[in-house]
Amino acid sequence: MAVHHCRLAASERRLAEWPVIAWGSYGGALKHSIAALKYKGQPQLGPLLGLWMGQAWQAAALPLVRPPVVVPIPLSQAKLKMRGFNQAALLAQGFCRWTGLRLYPQGLERLRDTEAQFRLSAAARASNLANAFGVGRLPAEASVLLLDDIYTSGATVRAAVAALAQRGIASVGVVVLARSGDTSVGSQRRTTDL
Repeated sequence: MAVHHCRLAASERRLAEWPVIAWGSYGGALKHSIAALKYKGQPQLGPLLGLWMGQAWQAAALPLVRPPVVVPIPLSQAKLKMRGFNQAALLAQGFCRWTGLRLYPQGLERLRDTEAQFRLSAAARASNLANAFGVGRLPAEASVLLLDDIYTSGATVRAAVAALAQRGIASVGVVVLARSGDTSVGSQRRTTDL
């Protein structure tokens, strides 16, 4: 399958101020697969792609004290109504099926609609997502592994981590299907965004 040409080597998977495990690089067939999932009515792709994310997570073998719970990044109500599903939640289903980790699809809530991140500069992304998330239903003493489809500048993850931290909930990292941008050391600051 052509999508596998986008897969990252294990040594390329971590970047940013927290562990980021990405299955592949955002481009080519993987970019088309994500577009088909999100915009072309092919939600059945989500669980399959999520299985691949689970494989990447297990291969990374992060040292954790206890297994985290998996929380997908929520969509705004407007986007959820328009699309009919949250692509991150579909990815999380396959991911959790592979890893055996517990899924909490309502662990985070989107408190307000935000502008699409891809249209914004890195500075505008952070302000766009300020106070956009709140904590939903999570077990006491949980540590959270965030899950989303694409990681670009890190603004989405930072906003989600901040919402969890306000409630005293630890984040152990993020797993994504694809990361975009150059990941060389000199460019990590500008390429670390969901």
